[in-house]
Amino acid sequence: MSTRSRVLAIAAFALGATAAFGFEEGDFSTCRINLSKDDPVAFVSANWGDSKTSARGGAMVLDLHTSLVLKNTGSRRIRGITLLVTAQEVAPGGKASVAVPSLDVAAGDTFPVRVDLRLLRPLTAGTGPLVEIGLDGVLFDDLAFYGPDKLGSRRSLTAWELEARRDRQYFKSILASKGTGGLQREIVASMNRQAAHPRLDVQLARGRASNLELEHDVDVAFLQLAGVPVEVLRSVGRVSGNEARLPRVELRNQSDRAVRYLEIAMLVSDTQGHRVVAGALPGNLDLAPGKTGVVQQHSSLRINTGGTAMKIAGLSGFVSQVQFADGSMWIPSRAALDDPTLRQVLNVSPEEQRLTELYRRRGLPALVAELNKF
Repeated sequence: MSTRSRVLAIAAFALGATAAFGFEEGDFSTCRINLSKDDPVAFVSANWGDSKTSARGGAMVLDLHTSLVLKNTGSRRIRGITLLVTAQEVAPGGKASVAVPSLDVAAGDTFPVRVDLRLLRPLTAGTGPLVEIGLDGVLFDDLAFYGPDKLGSRRSLTAWELEARRDRQYFKSILASKGTGGLQREIVASMNRQAAHPRLDVQLARGRASNLELEHDVDVAFLQLAGVPVEVLRSVGRVSGNEARLPRVELRNQSDRAVRYLEIAMLVSDTQGHRVVAGALPGNLDLAPGKTGVVQQHSSLRINTGGTAMKIAGLSGFVSQVQFADGSMWIPSRAALDDPTLRQVLNVSPEEQRLTELYRRRGLPALVAELNKF
């Protein structure tokens, strides 16, 4: 089974029953897998491959390269999982996570989770396990969730699963209406768009812009996608050279449900009119139906393309994700995103990446068979 992992910064880890394994280097090197008997997944095996440790100043650098094999011990199909990986609790660089969306693991089946991370651990941290891996959450096919959810895994895994269902349905509709030739053309077009995306280096800078150029205000043009439950009323950004920030975004909940969280996809354009996606602005809210609220950003985005500072001329964006108080979520439809400009700049979902990779490796018959499984 082919999966795509996402590595994210985290802030916590889970404890439970353990299994310990040694790295090839050093008698002190161990890894502990923390999964309890109540968890819906169980540890089967691990291949640590090229994992190694090295010293850097007063810290130990842990290069983890392993493929864990887990088993679905529950009764429902697993659609996604997030694992917490901890080398130490306090200093920066000691924690990370691995999230794997677009799974389809039946009860009793095993599945791999690839872990490729670099962590830091003080040399004086003691004799305990070098690394501990625990569970933050599992998403099932009925969108039920299990786990401590310290990282917001329920939200991210649910959003990815909704995107996966949306995109599979889209390609299935192409197959039904235009046949295998139409599906092939659509998949090839997706692959070409992915290959054409510019390579961005986007860094977060706390506080005010650090460029020598003076900051200036720019009005932010927000796209109002069909069906979006939250309307952006006004936002003014601040731009300085290749740095941009959104200090304040005013919003109104135009749905009939309370909103707890949203993400705004941020697009930046340069002086030649080229537009790129620069990331997402998250916002935790307590926004009742009909009420207005504010999302504030205290960081700047510093953007380089191809190693060169991007001269930012304009900002735009759209609401890309909304979570309601009951845990349910809204994401844009394919039709809502079918804007020529957006289609060329937006990153595709993990599921669309998986399907195009399946086509590239195994061809059109394998892609058709995969779509027909759902």
